[in-house]
Amino acid sequence: MTSIRVILADDHKIVRAGIRRILESAGDIEVLAEAEDGEEAKALIQHHQPDVAVLDIQMPKASGIEVIRWARANLRGIGLLTLTAYDDPPYVMGVLQAGANGYILKTASPNDLIQAVRDVYAGKSALDAAITQKLMTQIFEQKSAPSYQELTEREMDVLRLCARGFTNKAIAVQLNISDRTVQGHLAHIFDKLQAGSRTEAVMRAVSLGWVSENAAETSGEE
Repeated sequence: MTSIRVILADDHKIVRAGIRRILESAGDIEVLAEAEDGEEAKALIQHHQPDVAVLDIQMPKASGIEVIRWARANLRGIGLLTLTAYDDPPYVMGVLQAGANGYILKTASPNDLIQAVRDVYAGKSALDAAITQKLMTQIFEQKSAPSYQELTEREMDVLRLCARGFTNKAIAVQLNISDRTVQGHLAHIFDKLQAGSRTEAVMRAVSLGWVSENAAETSGEE
């Protein structure tokens, strides 16, 4: 079995020890190294080139959001999962807009954390169920929601597959188009829905009634 190579960053040693124990109990996850601040996280990610980095938000020297932005600007192919105690929508949106693949609360069960790492590794995203509910409630409660440009039929096809957790490559195969074409459609979708990530685009489409809530795997798509 191929191991999922992980870098873990949290400024509390006892928290890191607990997270490491949970992840390595899965059998298919290997924690390569631990960082106690954001700058150390950058260095370890650069050195080890892990499959997934599990990051706290509030850390000395550089926040989890700063590490995510740095990783997105300098590296390719790494999954970025935030594991935090903060469930405030501004934190969530800041993390997702920075480029994270997932947002999990420290109150999540061990199985949920393990599955989140696996999902991020597989190219999906992982969003804590409690976070999803908060964001959906916020979207529905907005009194003056902006108008969004309608998507083309093909863009809707791409968005529906995103909601089901398909990666860009899988979407390309499903629709018999190139990866580059999928990326182009996603760029148009993000622009039309004023979204910064696949997760945000899917949730916005659900709130608009464009995608069925039952069909959207918001805890398992990017």
